[in-house]
Amino acid sequence: MKRPSMPILYTDEHLVVVNKPAGLLAVPDRYDENLPNVKSFVRAEFGSAFTVHRLDKGTSGVMIMALTAEAHKALNEQFEKHVVTKTYLAIVSGIVDKDEMKIDIPIAADTRRKGLMKPSAKGKEAHTVMRATERFRLATLVECDLITGRQHQIRVHCAAVGHPLLVDPDYGKNSQFLLSAIKRRYNISKGDEERPVIERLTLHASRITFVHPESGQYTTLTAEPPKDFTATLKVLRKYAAPYASAFDAEFF
Repeated sequence: MKRPSMPILYTDEHLVVVNKPAGLLAVPDRYDENLPNVKSFVRAEFGSAFTVHRLDKGTSGVMIMALTAEAHKALNEQFEKHVVTKTYLAIVSGIVDKDEMKIDIPIAADTRRKGLMKPSAKGKEAHTVMRATERFRLATLVECDLITGRQHQIRVHCAAVGHPLLVDPDYGKNSQFLLSAIKRRYNISKGDEERPVIERLTLHASRITFVHPESGQYTTLTAEPPKDFTATLKVLRKYAAPYASAFDAEFF
């Protein structure tokens, strides 16, 4: 297995925190364990690895791996009791009018689509807080705080409120984002093929706060978005003029 390049955000004898690249599995694939993944990388680098939480293959960002059984148990308990706070950056489709939205929609497995989830009154409780931080003509940059940690929670919740990720082939409409979608009179040379600005989930785990299992101190670690994510924002800022609500105007 080719060992991936992965930025280490923090490490000690108890745990390691990485900035997972998009396209990399969090844990070994059940059918092909030789596929590159975070857990195998950590085990090769540090001698052990215990899974604490996961990120989707198409999601980049901050991810914790425990290095001891004791740290694994302590961190798992924090996740179960919602002590850990995780904040994601997401570029979603459409204009999110509300500055903050509390989403309380239960989630269950989608029996018609293997491996995917769906909103369901019979599902497990799921809570997300969404905050709009920057608006464009056809998209919005939002911060999402995960209160619970259900599978695909942010993706399902964003889609459920009418704002699926800008790129999400499972819960949205797009498998990639092209400059030609927003730039007028976009021209490309004959015979050339347009390269996508981004062709993975427009979702990045930007920040995590937890109690260190040894020191008992609250620890916050952040991961800067990768180039494809920042390039998408740059394109939106340039060619999809920021949306300004009439309510933002000052009246005298």
